[in-house]
Amino acid sequence: MQNIIISEIKAEDTWDIRHRVMWPDMPFNFVKLDKDSEGIHFGLFMDDKLISIVSLFVKNNQAQFRKFATEITEQGKGYGTKLLTFLINEAESMNVDKIWCNARIDKTKYYEKFGLLKTEKIYTKGEIDFVIIENDLKVK
Repeated sequence: MQNIIISEIKAEDTWDIRHRVMWPDMPFNFVKLDKDSEGIHFGLFMDDKLISIVSLFVKNNQAQFRKFATEITEQGKGYGTKLLTFLINEAESMNVDKIWCNARIDKTKYYEKFGLLKTEKIYTKGEIDFVIIENDLKVK
């Protein structure tokens, strides 16, 4: 039986998965965020192996999650869903008004399952199209 644990981790513990999953063709330092030290970073461990990560940044009563990634071999097994559900619950417990992220446009259907909705704010980074998606947590 699998032993799944979600816990807070250090920013540097996220970098390997960020690099391998999100930006494998970029230099390693590309995945480090200037504000990583200001974030709360979470990891989902399966049998003591880190397989999914996300970083949460709270500012002005809003929570932005960034660099949400699951090991490629573990995608589609529900681990990311467990981690994102945990993260949204954490944000709600902090009494933030809104949770949001910059999502790859081809992943927006996934986020809609969690109540996050697309905005009109679209941009391109590294030849990938992104859209800002959000959920107003105070409107329930």
